[in-house]
Parts: sequence; C-alpha cells; structure tokens
Amino acid sequence: MNRRPSLALLVSVLLMSLPAAQAQKSPAPPARTTDPELGQIKTPPLPEFHPQIPNRVVLPNGMVLLLQEDHELPLVDGIMRVRGGSRLEPAAKVGLVDIYGDVWRTGGTQDKTGDQLDDFLEARAAKVETDGSADSTVISFNCLKQDFEDVFKVVLDVLRDPAFREDKIALAKFQLDTGISRRNDDINQIARRVATQLAYGPNNPYARFPEYATVAAITREDLIEWHHKFVHPNNIIFGVVGDFDSRAMEARIRQAFASWPKGAEAPRLEITFTPEKPQVYFVPKEDVNQSNIQMVSLGIERNNPDYFAVEVMNYAFGAGFSSRLIKDLRTEKGLAYAVGGGIGSAFDHRGIFRLAMGTKSATTAEAIEGLKQELQKLINDPPKGDELRSAKDTILNAFIFNFDSKAKVLREQMSYEYYGYPLDFLDRYRAGIEKTTAEDVARVARKYVHPQQFATLVVGNPEEIGNQLSALGPVAKWDITIPPPPVEKGKSAASSQSK
Repeated sequence: MNRRPSLALLVSVLLMSLPAAQAQKSPAPPARTTDPELGQIKTPPLPEFHPQIPNRVVLPNGMVLLLQEDHELPLVDGIMRVRGGSRLEPAAKVGLVDIYGDVWRTGGTQDKTGDQLDDFLEARAAKVETDGSADSTVISFNCLKQDFEDVFKVVLDVLRDPAFREDKIALAKFQLDTGISRRNDDINQIARRVATQLAYGPNNPYARFPEYATVAAITREDLIEWHHKFVHPNNIIFGVVGDFDSRAMEARIRQAFASWPKGAEAPRLEITFTPEKPQVYFVPKEDVNQSNIQMVSLGIERNNPDYFAVEVMNYAFGAGFSSRLIKDLRTEKGLAYAVGGGIGSAFDHRGIFRLAMGTKSATTAEAIEGLKQELQKLINDPPKGDELRSAKDTILNAFIFNFDSKAKVLREQMSYEYYGYPLDFLDRYRAGIEKTTAEDVARVARKYVHPQQFATLVVGNPEEIGNQLSALGPVAKWDITIPPPPVEKGKSAASSQSK
C-alpha cells in the first residue's frame, strides 16, 4: 500500500539536499508590526501599605497582649509565645524541647487525658496545639467565636496544669528516634544539616541534633522542670486575632491571668559561632547519582542597617527564576537541577550565607567552580539597572501577599515584640527596599561577599564523582554515622544489638 511521506521526512530530505551553509542558515522571521504605544505603558506605583497595628496591652504581671480584631469570619485564633527554646536545653538532652512541645498538649491536663481533649475539641471543630522551636515554645488555638469560652478554658488548663503523661512521652521519644534512624536517607536533609554545622560549628546550639542517647536521657521530671522554669506570664506574648471586641477580650484575659504572679525571666544566652575552616567537605552517599553542593559562611542579623540592601542583592543573585544563579548555571550552562541562595538573616543572631545546588555527579567540580565565579561576579559586577529594578519589584509585589490578612500581620508583629524590633518594621521594610540603590547593593556585595571564606560541602556518590574534588584543594570527610542507642541497664551490648 502506498503511503504519503511525513512532513518531517520531507523536511529532512530537503535539508540534506542543501549545501551545509544553507542548511544551517535560519530563515528570516516574518516582519512584525508593533504598536508604538505599547512600549509607553507605565506601571502605576504600588498603593500605600499601612497594616493595622494590633492593640498592645501589658498586664501587671508582665504578659504582653496583642489584640487584632477581624470580623470577616466568626473565628478566633490565638497564640502564646513563651521565651525559652531548644538553644537553652542541655547538650546531653538535645531533643528535650521537641518532646516537651509535643507532650505539653498530647499529655493532657490533670483533669483530662490528651485523648479526651481531642474528643472535646473535635466536637467543636477546634484546635489547641503546642510546639517548640530554637528560641521559644508556643501554645495556639483556633475555634468558632461561639466556642471561645469552652476552648479558652482548655487552653488555660494546658498552659497552667499539664500532666506530661508517661505513655505520651514514650510515644514522642519513639517518634523522635524514628526520625533519627532515617535522617541519612535523604540527600537534601543531609546536606542542609551538615552545612548548618559547618557554618555555625557542630557544637553550636543552632546546629545540634537529637541522638538516641540524648533522647533516652530525657525524663518526665525534665519536662516538668522546664515548664516551671519558663512558663511565667512575664515570659509570654499572647496574640489574639478574630471576631471579638478588643475591650471585652482584654477584660477576659485580664480576669484569667490576674492571679498569676511573675516568675523568673528566661535567661539571655550569648552564643558564639565557630565556623569550620573554609575548605571542601565530603559526605559519601553511594545510592545517589547526583551531588548536592552547599557553600556556607556566616550571614547577618535582621537589625543590621544593611539588611534591606542585602535583601535586594539576594533576590537578584539567587532567588527565583530570574536570578543570576538560575540564568547562568541552570539555563545557560546546564549545570544545575536546582540552584539558589543568598545571605541569610535571623532576628537575634547571625543567619547563614548559603548557596545550594544539585548537579550531576560528573559535573560536581565544574558546578562548584561555577558558584565561585558567580560570587566573584557579584562583587565585580553587582546588580544595577533593569536587574536591580526587577529584584525590587519582585520583593515589593510579593510583599503584600505575605501580609494580606490580619492574622499574618499579627504573627509578624508578635515576632517584632518578641525580639525587640520596632512595631512599624513592616513599614520600614517596604521603605528600605524602595530606597535601595545600585550603590547600596555594590557596597554590601563588597562588604559581605568573600568567596575565600566559604566552607564547601558535597554530598554525593564517591564512585561517580571520582577524584574531581581533589583538584579544588584539601578534602575532609564529614562523618554522619548515627551513634547507636545506649545499652539498657541489665543488658549487654551484644544482646542489645542482636534484637
């Protein structure tokens, strides 16, 4: 049966019959007409941004209230942030705040078990949750306006009279141990964990991670002691947002906490940062076919006067699909599956200047050299002109969506209160970004970008990477072996391992 040749075949034959020069020459594109007015369209300026500041009240016992009315829905949300987090836990009991933050709620109160609280709250479509972080612990709630009184009573019981039942402690420990056992499964988790240790030092409170032994050392008495040490009204910031009258809510909260006396203030911890020396560090992982690269050094604090210029530089350099790292290393050179980074900042300590990149094993060294070249280019040719304008527009256009609800604004205001920042920092942020100039970006690039100070981490397959890293200088192997669980009393090490 006769078949008509395909269009692709006809084109192929035609190109083969042409001289080489003609085959490689692209046909001229058709003439295009453009509207002369199209290029004259101007983007209107962004509207003024003045978020509603919550009503701030300080109770006689030192508790700070931030009350934000929002009558759009018949809901009430609240969060109490308590000073004192995992950075204050003993090095021999890392994981204490993780367990505390879990069992504070799941362990129930003196009157009700955690399971009974679950049933009570589920019947009202409400939530009461607790959690822990590096610098604080929190108790939060969400409920319908009509159920506020019932739910608030639960919050008060959990806050003041937690039971920390042993069965829930055992469950929390088991879950934490399970996480430890699997922490070397994912290449990205390994890279981020080790890079944090390289940037801050492995013994820094921000770079410590639970081990079987530290989890096993935690007792119910430790949780009770932590609670008595830190949960005092003068260590709490209480934010409430929702469908309520501020005066009535303030009166209810005053009534609830009027008899609660002040306690000892949470200690202020001075933490030193001891970065590992700048060289290449390698973590072998034989079951992958790519390398995860992280280059790290110390970043800045958010109250640094250069913070706004650094933010603009970060966006132009390594944030989003229009950044230099994406354009140069991913799009043009094809070296990266994903790439990004910049100078990190934290509210009350230095963040991490982190560049992260995923690449084929065969291009590991080339990718590292590419990152170094981009850092040097950032110093020699900092963003300006359209590149600078695009970065600023990206930040400002996304900014409003980060704070497009009163609940989001309240949470941000609580952070400013917690860390002692001015409560109008949101206004200052936008103004700071808008005022940033090319000269500002060039100055902070020279001030903070020092390629020779970076520790470079590679997590990847040693067989596929070969000897690429040795050409970059000294290479130190970083051990991520998980120490085994401690031997239980009355059992030998052999019998423990045989299980």
